Amino acid sequence: MTDIQALLGDDAKDLLTHTAEGIRKEDLVLPGDDFVDRVVAATDRSPPVLGSLQSLFDHGRLTGTGYVSILPVDQGIEHSAASAFAANPRYLDPKNIVELALEGGCNAVASTLGVLGAVSRRYAHRIPFIVKLNHNELLTYPNHHDQVMFGSVQQCFDLSAVGVGATVYFGSEESDRQLRETSEVFARAHELGMFTVLWCYLRNPGFKKDGTDYAVSADLTGQANHLGVTIEADIVKQKQAENNGGYRALGFGRTDPLVYDRLTTDHPVDLTRWQVANCYMGRAGLINSGGASAVQDDLAQAVRTAVINKRAGGTGLITGAKPSNGPPPKASNYSTRSRTSTSTTASPSPDGSPDGSTAGGTGITDQVSPAVRIRTQLTRASARRRDTGRWVPRRAAGAVQPLPGRAVHA
Repeated sequence: MTDIQALLGDDAKDLLTHTAEGIRKEDLVLPGDDFVDRVVAATDRSPPVLGSLQSLFDHGRLTGTGYVSILPVDQGIEHSAASAFAANPRYLDPKNIVELALEGGCNAVASTLGVLGAVSRRYAHRIPFIVKLNHNELLTYPNHHDQVMFGSVQQCFDLSAVGVGATVYFGSEESDRQLRETSEVFARAHELGMFTVLWCYLRNPGFKKDGTDYAVSADLTGQANHLGVTIEADIVKQKQAENNGGYRALGFGRTDPLVYDRLTTDHPVDLTRWQVANCYMGRAGLINSGGASAVQDDLAQAVRTAVINKRAGGTGLITGAKPSNGPPPKASNYSTRSRTSTSTTASPSPDGSPDGSTAGGTGITDQVSPAVRIRTQLTRASARRRDTGRWVPRRAAGAVQPLPGRAVHA
């Protein structure tokens, strides 16, 4: 057991008791075990997309809560294989990446077409796959920052992925092209029955002014989120807001004084709630990484980000840890020591309120053809898999034990 109040330190009372006044929780569409039926079923998404999304919510330790914990590993391209995996070369093998997600009880593993394609017959029926289709590679000299497609939506479908992800660098010179490409990718993914995840990043050196990086401001990231859901991202991945007033400080774009005077404060829960509000008030799930913090401990940072996301009305976390030397650790220790981590979100307490734990583990090695895709989707829509490797009704699954302390919606 881990006490999240201890991990939050001096900020525990402030983060756990703050009440948001600008945008009330009653006005949000909050996560829950019925999220797909209550919210997504009313959209234009097809039944196969609903089944794919339900499979995400029905896998891992957070099954039945409406919250997600996703392990992302694309650093071999975005950073370089050497910088990402030299401290732990075993994660150059895609099998170990997926095993880490299984051991950590994650809802899904998100990685490259190559990584997931290399082990799809072994694992696609064991844990939901999210293929990240575009990347920024750093081998071009001099380096440039652009997201380029590395595969097709059809390839994602063929390896039995349930979700497709992409990044748009909003604010960059290439953002218009990236937005068009990603919109086409998302439309095709929905046609084939897969849900969509958008990495909504701001990228422009002009966003930094007087020592402040407004690429993580609530107002600018909120607008990026709003653009993301406009192209029908089912889930938005955004860096947790660390400041506000980007529009004002940079002197561009259009905003409203009410955003700063009434709808937000400088409290991290309020800043993140503005991000949630721009995801159609929570109708598209917000998952966070990062966030302002003085702590150096990966676990403490992950718990802090999870608590803020949950209290703001978000859907969970997708996050990575810093590299360090030493033997390969277990997923339950929150770090692969190779720039990857079991992503952490709050685990459910008896009243459905998450409180900041990571997931516990499974490990399966059977093989099956990706042809099981349709059968797996239908089964996952109403069941969860336990450590036995069998799918059982959700009501038969064991209850997840809460950690000491709770984080409820602000």
